[in-house]
Amino acid sequence: MTVGNQKLNIYGASGHAKVIIDIIKSIKNKTIGYIFDDNENLIELLGWQIKRSANTKLLIKHSTIIAIGNNKIRKEIVENKQVQVAEAISHISAIISKLTSIGKGTVIMPNAVINADATIGTHCIINTAAVVEHDVVIENYVHISPNATVTGGVKIGEGTHVGAGVVILPNLTIGKWVTIGAGAVVTKNVPDYSTVIGNPAKPLQK
Repeated sequence: MTVGNQKLNIYGASGHAKVIIDIIKSIKNKTIGYIFDDNENLIELLGWQIKRSANTKLLIKHSTIIAIGNNKIRKEIVENKQVQVAEAISHISAIISKLTSIGKGTVIMPNAVINADATIGTHCIINTAAVVEHDVVIENYVHISPNATVTGGVKIGEGTHVGAGVVILPNLTIGKWVTIGAGAVVTKNVPDYSTVIGNPAKPLQK
């Protein structure tokens, strides 16, 4: 997953991008190409000059990692911008079983753990010290936040955000575009487009 000698573009110049910079610097034979963000107020990030996506020659010159934590915006950029999607990248401290499948554009943050026979889709974020156990299936554009634990056999639908410190119990199905609040303990299946919070996790009352 991290083999090769290439430059990688970063799309997004927020705090999330700072972690992506650190990850790329931790990988042998990979360096940073250009950093892009369309916020005109952003000029540089950690010493790198920020480019605009209208500069398509630079945007397509190298493969790109989308460094934006918001799942919906990340998907919109992938679908609407002219980018070459990079292979998945992982920090050198992450522990990843060789018996996994991880899609393009996915980022594995420091000290994350991904165990055997997990399947992770494209453009996902497995954040700092998150645990993805055996036989888990995570669809595209999912964000697993820091210190969250996804136990064995869980299925998570597209675009779902799993908050910091969440625990999802074994063999549950979490729908697409679900939000699970920080610290929640999920004990039951969660339908599409739901927001759940608490221990045990329950639907957020409007």
